[in-house]
Amino acid sequence: MAEPGRLEVKAVSKSYNVPGRPRLNVLSSASFDVEPGAFVSLVGPSGCGKSTLLRLIVGLDKDYQGEILLHGERIAGTSLSRGIVFQDHRLLPWLTLEQNIGLALENSGWSTEKKNKAIREHIELVGLQGFEKAYPHELSGGMAQRGAIARGLVGQPAILLLDEPLGALDAITRVRLQEELQRIWRVEGVTMILVTHDVDEAIFLSDTVVVMNANPGRIVKQVKIDLPTPRDRVSPEFAALKREVLHAMGEDQGLVLAREQLAEA
Repeated sequence: MAEPGRLEVKAVSKSYNVPGRPRLNVLSSASFDVEPGAFVSLVGPSGCGKSTLLRLIVGLDKDYQGEILLHGERIAGTSLSRGIVFQDHRLLPWLTLEQNIGLALENSGWSTEKKNKAIREHIELVGLQGFEKAYPHELSGGMAQRGAIARGLVGQPAILLLDEPLGALDAITRVRLQEELQRIWRVEGVTMILVTHDVDEAIFLSDTVVVMNANPGRIVKQVKIDLPTPRDRVSPEFAALKREVLHAMGEDQGLVLAREQLAEA
């Protein structure tokens, strides 16, 4: 198991050239730290730069201002030290589950024996024993996404990055996988960073919720989630944290209007 990653994001800004328009500022001076083994969520409205920031942490884009450090070293390009899971499971349809998971180890330099052992262990970790030879079309959406999580973890990364990994699932499956993801995080001890639009999901899973806002994308607040686990989604403490996050996102007025409309209905 790799050492859990310590991540430092220091005054990171990112902009794009847009033909016929002024340069578009996507991120402005974003700064936060992630301690080893922590679970941190990034929340905020569409267009606030959450996924852009995740791409920078993965190493897919090096054109930015500021610094992103893993264990004190500047991130430069992609690496097995950073696994990623997307909203779409992205399992290749012509490969079995175990073959899809094994793709993450193509450039690992590991022996065949070590690769096969890691694949077996991570299929067991996500509860998919018996489906090793199954193709993606033979798996449910939740099972396929668990396979994607196994693929993200099989290389023993220091950090697992999660870009709306449960967003395409139905509500019941999503809640179940939130509980599974929390269990996997505790078993693996890996640092996790989640991008989500779901404030409940962020509070349920995280040690810290980093709240972002748009125009330009920026961090407006970091909310510590000091609740015992397993977390009670309907407790007053959970509700108070949700109000705090929504307030930081600037969503209070929308909630007030929605309540007024319901009262008039």
